[in-house]
Amino acid sequence: MVKFIVFMLLWRLVGNPFLAVIILLAVVYFLDRRYVGVFPSIARPFRRARQSSRLRTQISLNPNDVSSKFELARLLAERKKYREAQELLLQIGDRYEQSAEYWVDLGYANIKLGQLEEGESQMLRGLEINRRVQYGQPYLRLAEAFRHNDRDKALHYLQEFHEIQSSSSEAYYLLGSMYKALGQEAEAKRSFNESVAVYRSLPRYKKRQERGWALRSFFAKMR
Repeated sequence: MVKFIVFMLLWRLVGNPFLAVIILLAVVYFLDRRYVGVFPSIARPFRRARQSSRLRTQISLNPNDVSSKFELARLLAERKKYREAQELLLQIGDRYEQSAEYWVDLGYANIKLGQLEEGESQMLRGLEINRRVQYGQPYLRLAEAFRHNDRDKALHYLQEFHEIQSSSSEAYYLLGSMYKALGQEAEAKRSFNESVAVYRSLPRYKKRQERGWALRSFFAKMR
């Protein structure tokens, strides 16, 4: 009702309903990004593209810059360019032999390229080095990778993730989403409820960061 009233006021003010809708959506987006965080950032893809361009330039000037190659590989994986990410990671393997971050990133790229067994082995190698690498998210990615062809293994990896992440609304939301994908409706609802409960227990300075995930969980458990 409030949005409709605001829309009507904007329509009368600017004299164009389409422009009023655009302004209203822009305001809603700004307020969400400022106070909630449900909507994705419009600027983020452009920032990634600029960072990728900068890193490519650095690598062309210094082909031995392994840290830039590692950073670029991560950006490429975020943009779903897994083959290129994999190739870069393989180039720098000798320098990151003992890096948990390296092995889970390489494993994830291989999983996305359909090399499931190799990717799992590499991710587990990274988790052996540091079980809490990337706050346990590799376990969640492994659960996602096996949810279609090995339900028991997927549930095992979900439990591993849950043991590491127990005080984050985001973690419980992701956990609930995976349980839902596996058809575990009761576990999914329990996780979404935990997400909301965790949010309520957080100190004020932390709630801004977790608010969007708590809202996602609230609506997810209603479906």
